[in-house]
Amino acid sequence: MGGQDGGQVAAAEATGHAAGQAATPEATRRGAARAAGPEATERVAVDFAGEGAGVDEMSWGMWEIWHAMQGQRSALPIGGRAPLEAGTTLAGLAEELRYLMGRFPSMRTRLRFDDRGRPTQQLFATGRTVLEVYDAADGDDPDDVAAAVEDHYRRTVFDYADDWPVRMGAVRKHGRPTHLVTVMHHLVTDALGGALMLREVRARQTAPAAGLQQLDQARWQRSPAGQRQNDRALRYWESVLRAVPARQLPGPSDPRSPRHWDADFRSPALTAALPVIAGRTGAAMTTVLLALFAVALHRTTGINPVAVRPVVNNRFRPGLADVVCMVAQAGGCLLDVEDATVEEAVQRAGSATLSAYKHAYFHPERLRELTARVSRERGEDVEVGCFFNDRSAHLPPPDGQDMTAEQLARTLRTAPAGSTFTWTARHDIPAERLFVTAEDVPEGLRLEIRIDTHFISPAEAEALARAWEAVAVEAALAPAVPAGTGR
Repeated sequence: MGGQDGGQVAAAEATGHAAGQAATPEATRRGAARAAGPEATERVAVDFAGEGAGVDEMSWGMWEIWHAMQGQRSALPIGGRAPLEAGTTLAGLAEELRYLMGRFPSMRTRLRFDDRGRPTQQLFATGRTVLEVYDAADGDDPDDVAAAVEDHYRRTVFDYADDWPVRMGAVRKHGRPTHLVTVMHHLVTDALGGALMLREVRARQTAPAAGLQQLDQARWQRSPAGQRQNDRALRYWESVLRAVPARQLPGPSDPRSPRHWDADFRSPALTAALPVIAGRTGAAMTTVLLALFAVALHRTTGINPVAVRPVVNNRFRPGLADVVCMVAQAGGCLLDVEDATVEEAVQRAGSATLSAYKHAYFHPERLRELTARVSRERGEDVEVGCFFNDRSAHLPPPDGQDMTAEQLARTLRTAPAGSTFTWTARHDIPAERLFVTAEDVPEGLRLEIRIDTHFISPAEAEALARAWEAVAVEAALAPAVPAGTGR
């Protein structure tokens, strides 16, 4: 797309990888009253039309995120706000909204609910939405108005049956559009799908959308081939659930109220160490990061094997490479790091995650049933509540490629002094027991650590982060570092 009317691209880019970001909590019950917020001064009607229509079961990816949305009582909204280039017009923004709704089936999909509240998806071939316009008064900063509109869009409850999943608003001052705000609920797409959407919007693609869309996915998943995939995945999952340790996380040593805490960890040392270890082992940096995480959890708790659910994008599967919808799912694996060196732990993580990726495509409802059954049979909770979501591109640290070996060693030894660990939120919104997200920031790697204090205490979470950094530095400075000690 590009050009002066590239507002959607700018608004989406402003949020980075929004798919896993924390959002203002909101109830998700249908028919709830809309949250109070800024009043639109104009609503531009936008008619749209696109390929396909029909009703079917939700796809596995939709079920995955639906469970998270219901569990967290939030639409997990994605999107953001961004300034617009001079010369942008309301007509151009309306045309952009028309293009989005027409091109991407997930943006014109609503849910239908049966008498028990069970959802199915409904794709519409045509429809009408609105571009809302908010005027900034004299003396108002348009960016402040855009921030208020974004907050309003995030807080306003989505009616999944009657609302379109995309909300778009333009901020205008003195007759000129200055900012665009776009927010959508998480059933629309995952993080990589959002990046693919940006690519197509920039190019203003007109060829039919590639790949299996959500209705196509549901049909395939119900087919014999899809059922075979689901059966294979659940057999693998059962082997994991039979083998997970009874104690997967430290436990309620220091439960707090509010119960759930979020932290931000910035570690220049970890950023610098990753490419060193990856270069020595030949492993992908995401594999190295996961292995170091498992070693750190083992060092701080003594738990082994470490049970973890890596989030898998599933884009390597036939027909899913270029679709703008929810296809990511969390796999499951056990990482045995006891009596190993860190480099051996990296190699083991590579093998374990390959199996996890292969089997991270299944019906989440069936996994819930399987987990409940195995828990009953074992007489203990076997749910794997530790998640790892690597959204980072693992860019090299600033100036890192130009360092000599001696300079790199000095950097690794001194970098921990520049690390920061900060608690950013405390709340009672239901969430996973431990969820770690890695993403890029200008200075390197950012780790978001979200905990349920009934399973891991704040002190243990910070100790885990510091151990993650420490083992990375140790392994980068010397091979054959034991995984099970702090040496």
